[in-house]
Amino acid sequence: MTQQSTLLITGGAGFIGSAVLREALSRGCRVVNVDCLTYAALPGTLSDIDSHPDYHFAKVDIRDSDKLRAVFTDHRPDGVIHLAAESHVDRSIASPNDFLSTNIMGTANVLQAAQHAWRESDAEHRFIHVSTDEVFGDLEATDPAFTEDTPYQPSSPYSASKAASDHLVRAWGRTYDMPVILTNCSNNYGPFQYPEKLIPVVIAKALAGEPIPVYGAGENVRDWLFVQDHAKALLDVYTRGVIGESYNIGGNCERRNIDLVKEICRLMDELSPAHKPHRELIKFVTDRPGHDQRYAINSAKIKRDLGWEAETDFSDGLRQTVQWYLDNQNWWKPAMSNSQAQHVA
Repeated sequence: MTQQSTLLITGGAGFIGSAVLREALSRGCRVVNVDCLTYAALPGTLSDIDSHPDYHFAKVDIRDSDKLRAVFTDHRPDGVIHLAAESHVDRSIASPNDFLSTNIMGTANVLQAAQHAWRESDAEHRFIHVSTDEVFGDLEATDPAFTEDTPYQPSSPYSASKAASDHLVRAWGRTYDMPVILTNCSNNYGPFQYPEKLIPVVIAKALAGEPIPVYGAGENVRDWLFVQDHAKALLDVYTRGVIGESYNIGGNCERRNIDLVKEICRLMDELSPAHKPHRELIKFVTDRPGHDQRYAINSAKIKRDLGWEAETDFSDGLRQTVQWYLDNQNWWKPAMSNSQAQHVA
């Protein structure tokens, strides 16, 4: 792919999508953002690039196949990075149908729109499908990290819907010769994450002096990846990845939830001190159903084949993230009243 290619990004107003948009523009791509602006796409997320001459926005729900095809006809993208998805596990347990319609049927619609647009073209095209490590299920403490060959064993409606979308993408590659590449990433963190996920919830609760709820004993382990590192990986896959392959993208940074929460509390004590240590706000609550014990990503393949590896030290990235939420309360505070998040992951 050339630097002048037109890249269509679904879900570009979201947390990871907005980081990918910025990275693509920095690499000289013309970018089309397809997003229906759900609750998780907050105003101001893209204010710094709204007027960029190579940025174009289309307010379209990927469940609307006719409007989606029209976007492909109007903009004739050379490639797709498909990020649009419902992604919060707690919401998927409470309302699974939203996840099935967006993550499965929405993905089918994006595939078919791209297939239709590219059917008569001799140009080189690429379809990058962004998925999650949660499709692999969970690991015991001594198990090796997930590889690209790990069997699928999803645990929640969310991860099951993402697993189904992965299978659809592979099927389109096999049956219709679509130029597909899959990626599976670990937990992302960083600026602009909607305040229903672990890190922004802990920051918000600590800042408000409210109880910080932690599922179970907080022993669940996650691998953490700074969102800008993920964005760089996805653009590397887009430009240099091998058609038909899949790539695991992880931060090589496993942390127990309770240790992460305590580290955020320590940073809050330093950056926004209160009358008592923030860790005294931690409250253990009943675990959620089907809570996966451990995720860990083996990123050896993408490092070997594409030369990518996570660059951001976790301590630096976490400090940067906490400071960003402290400095940008006008961005995220209005969303807290709409968020259903009561517990951390």
